[in-house]
Amino acid sequence: MSDWLHNLPVVWMALVVFGATYLVAAAIYAVVMGLAVGERARSFKAISAGMLPPLGIIFGLFVAFTAAQVWTDNERANTAVNREASALRAVVILAASFPGEPETRMRALIRRYIGETATQEWPMLAQQTATLRITPHPLAEALHLTLALTPETEGQKTAQREITTALENALDARRQRIIVSQSQVNWVKWSCLFVQAACALAAIAMVHSDNQLASAITMGIFATGVAASILLILSHDRPFMGEMSVGPDPLLQVMPEAETSQQANSWSGRGYLRVTGEAWCEDSHHTPETQAHLHRRAAENPVRQE
Repeated sequence: MSDWLHNLPVVWMALVVFGATYLVAAAIYAVVMGLAVGERARSFKAISAGMLPPLGIIFGLFVAFTAAQVWTDNERANTAVNREASALRAVVILAASFPGEPETRMRALIRRYIGETATQEWPMLAQQTATLRITPHPLAEALHLTLALTPETEGQKTAQREITTALENALDARRQRIIVSQSQVNWVKWSCLFVQAACALAAIAMVHSDNQLASAITMGIFATGVAASILLILSHDRPFMGEMSVGPDPLLQVMPEAETSQQANSWSGRGYLRVTGEAWCEDSHHTPETQAHLHRRAAENPVRQE
């Protein structure tokens, strides 16, 4: 399916899907009724109505299997994002075991990683262009920083191990997030759904070809069910694209607060500007949900500009 269709709001997507489905149903109805004359009319009437339930059941199975894949992909995407956020939150908490410069630097790296993920990587997930070839520099630097620490107490030794594990979990969750972003219903499955729906609509029209009103009503009801099924699958087809997509909100919620105005200035160099408690992103790819979240965070935690 085209990106423009996935990017539509659900209401407009519904109008497109229902309109196209009713248009196809009307075309099938017109063709069948136009052919239902003379000998062909008797042939159409001879078609058994007993074939309609199997056609409907097969279409229902196609929808069920396709929807199961889509919902599984969305669940995997949500799980990966939540797991990544939990791992990063654990890093921020455990970094307090190394007060001073190590903690400040670790918090800055996590904050930078989350910001770059929300502003740069999320649009790439939506476009399915994110790749596993590049390891995010902030997380790699955080891992090197952790391994370079010299713990002085048993507690710090334990914290160092836990931070290393949490960073590895965050990297693994990111890998899973990128992998699942490539998932979608392929063209073969969509084609089978459409062909099966068209066959069922044609069979309904033929069976009721001697009663145009009954045929139109029955086809309209079945077409409505087909459109609803397609809309349900289409709106969740791409886990990171569209109104129902998985967003970076869990990551933004665990983002460490800025410690100094200098750090705030570094954010402005990456597409953010925080002045008098307001924040906005200059990146045109930012989703409205992400912008709203950043506005709330800036209002709650104003940063004074020097």
